[in-house]
Amino acid sequence: MSKTINLIKANASNPKVWIVAGITVAGVLLLADTTRRRRRKAIIIQRQDFGAFLERFDLIPFPQPPTPPAKLPLQGLTFAIKDIFDVKGYVTGFGNPDWRRTHEPSDNMALVLTALLQNGAKCVGKTVMDELAFGITGENKHYGTPINPKVQSNIPGGSSSGSAVAVAAEFVDFALGTDTIGCIRLPASFCGILGFRPSHRAVSTIGLIPNSQSLDTIGICGHGILILEMFVESTRWFARDPSVLHRVGHVLLKVKAVEPKRERRLVFADDLFQLSKVTKRRTVYVVSKAIEKLSDQPPQHINFSQYVASNVPSLKAFGQNSTNLQYGISALKALSSVMVSLQSYEFKTNHEEWVKNVKPRLGPEISHRVLAAINTKYENVKVLYKVGTEMRAALQSLLKDDGILVIPTIVDPPPKLNSMKDYSTEFHDRACAVLSIASMSGGCQACVPLGNDAGCPVSVSFVSYHGADKFLLDAVLDMYASLQGQVSIASKSAPLPDVNGNMDASQW
Repeated sequence: MSKTINLIKANASNPKVWIVAGITVAGVLLLADTTRRRRRKAIIIQRQDFGAFLERFDLIPFPQPPTPPAKLPLQGLTFAIKDIFDVKGYVTGFGNPDWRRTHEPSDNMALVLTALLQNGAKCVGKTVMDELAFGITGENKHYGTPINPKVQSNIPGGSSSGSAVAVAAEFVDFALGTDTIGCIRLPASFCGILGFRPSHRAVSTIGLIPNSQSLDTIGICGHGILILEMFVESTRWFARDPSVLHRVGHVLLKVKAVEPKRERRLVFADDLFQLSKVTKRRTVYVVSKAIEKLSDQPPQHINFSQYVASNVPSLKAFGQNSTNLQYGISALKALSSVMVSLQSYEFKTNHEEWVKNVKPRLGPEISHRVLAAINTKYENVKVLYKVGTEMRAALQSLLKDDGILVIPTIVDPPPKLNSMKDYSTEFHDRACAVLSIASMSGGCQACVPLGNDAGCPVSVSFVSYHGADKFLLDAVLDMYASLQGQVSIASKSAPLPDVNGNMDASQW
C-alpha cells in the first residue's frame, strides 16, 4: 500500500467530524478545519482528489466597491457544485456524457451560484453525481465513483456523491448538492459530514436541471468537528463547522439575522431507531444526554409510522394490512412508494422526449429506474400530490412551533462498492422509508455526524416542519458542542441500556 494511502488511513480516526448540509435539490458542503495540518493533508489528497471532481475552474467572487461597507459573509470560503447547476459558458452535464454531448453551454448562471459569488465565496469546480440524479449510491459508470474518504471500500452515497466527498476530503469549505429522495442526506451520513436539506422552495432552483420539481431543493454540506433537507428535490448543502453552515444558510435562505429564541421540544421516533442497525447508545442516548441541560422540556417518544398511518389517510390506497417494513408494507414504506412514484412521474414529464430520442448509455441500475419511469402509465396522479399535502399537515400538527423530530438519517451502514446487485432492493426500500419523511412533507432536515460504529460513520437527523429552517439551524448550532462531548464519552464507555424501551421491529 502506498505511503499516501497509509497516511490517509492513519488520520481516518481524527476526532473531527464532517458536516453535510443540503437544501433540497441543491446542497452545499462546508469545511472548516482550523488545524495547522490542513494544508499538509490537502496537498496529499489533491494528488488523487478522491474522484470527486468532474472539472476544475475558478469562479471568483464578484467585484466589490473600493471600500465595501463590511466584510462579505462568505469571504475567503471555497465551494464546489454538483454537475446539475448551470454555470455560464459551461455545459451542465447532469452526470451523463450523452446529456453533455447533446446540450450547449449555458448562457446563464444558476441563481444560487450567483448568490454565493456575490457574498464572497469562490467556486472551484463541478463534482461527479449519479446519472440524471436518479440514484442514491453515488456510483457512476462513466466518470467513476468518488471515493468515500471515511471508508474507502464502501459507497459514498448519492446522488450528490462528489460534493460530499469534496467536503469530507477537505478540498473545499462547503459544497452544493441536490436532494430529491435523499441525495444529500444519504451521502452526508455515509461520508461522516454535516448535511442540511431546507424546506421545499426555500431556495430558488432556477438554473438547476429538474429531476422532480415537486421534490427538488438546494442546500449545504460541510465538515468539521462533529457538526452539522422538503419535497423530494431541493438544494442542499454540506458543512463541517456549524458557524459556516449558518453563514451559508443565511445567504441562501435570506433569513433575518436576529429572531426571538424559541423553546425546543425533541420528539424521538422510537420505531425508526429500532429499525436501525446502529446501537441506540450511539444515537438516542447521545442526543438525550446532550439536551439534558439545553431544554426545560423532557423529550417525547412516539411510534412515528403509526402516527403517519393515522394522520395521512390517502396512504391507504398504497398500503396493505401488514406492519413489518422488511417483509410487508408499513405506512412509511407506502409513503416512500408514493415518493418514488412522484419522482418517476415528474422525471418522465421532464425528460421522456430526450431519453427516447437520444437513447443514452446508462449504468445498469440507473437504466432500470429510468426505463421504468418512462414506460409506466401513471393513473390517479392527483393522489400522489394529496399525500404530500396531508404529510406536510401531519408533521406540522405533531411538531407545532417548537418541535424537532429525531430520526436515524439512514438505517443501514454504507454498502460495499460494487455490491448493490446483491441487496439493492432491500437497501433502497429501507433507505427511502426514512428519507421520505422530509421529502414528502417538504420540511427541513439536518444530518449530524456522531462518530463511528463498527468502522462506519454514524449520524442522526433532526427534522422540522416546512419553513422552520432557521429554527432548526439554530438548534443544531446550540446542540453541537454538547453532542460532540457525548459522542466522545459514548465511544469510551461500556455498552449502555436502551433509553426508549424494547420496541419490536415487527410493530412496523
